[in-house]
Amino acid sequence: MNFLVICQKFFVHNLFPWKAIAGVQREKAKPLDRWQPVVQAGLLVATFILALVTLTSPSLALDYNRGNLVGADFSHQDLHGSIFDHANLRGADFTGANLQGARFFSANMDGAILEGADARGVDFESARLTHANLRNARLEGSFGTNTKFGEVDIEGADLTDIILRLDTEEYLCGLAKGTNPTTGRQTKDTLFCP
Repeated sequence: MNFLVICQKFFVHNLFPWKAIAGVQREKAKPLDRWQPVVQAGLLVATFILALVTLTSPSLALDYNRGNLVGADFSHQDLHGSIFDHANLRGADFTGANLQGARFFSANMDGAILEGADARGVDFESARLTHANLRNARLEGSFGTNTKFGEVDIEGADLTDIILRLDTEEYLCGLAKGTNPTTGRQTKDTLFCP
């Protein structure tokens, strides 16, 4: 039974009890009879608005913990606050995705594509970002002290205030080039490279 039918049955029996009594004939129309179409129309409009709001609202944070998501396509999705702890995301595509506040603790992101992704405030702690594409990504304020960044492409990435180990920061400075198209910051400057 759909929501509208359930609501209609409830209101018909509780607000308009004379219709629920079988075999009783009304001699004259009750004053509430004229309001029944208004109430039904109101319920229909309220149901439509609720469905519309539910379908158009941004997705809630999702839990992908320990998921085997090799090659998954998350491009241009709103994944803010989602959790990918210990997930296998090898070759996954996050191109242009909103990853703000997401967590990738100890995730395998070998060959993952985060090109143009908004990864501000993301937790990459102990993640493996080897061979990853971080071109033009925004990683401002992200956390990655034990993250492995081997052979990563960071051209145009904004790494402002990212928390890294000193040796990782020095390695990334050797790869840093380009300017982030969104923030206008040079990658080398965001890492304070000499």
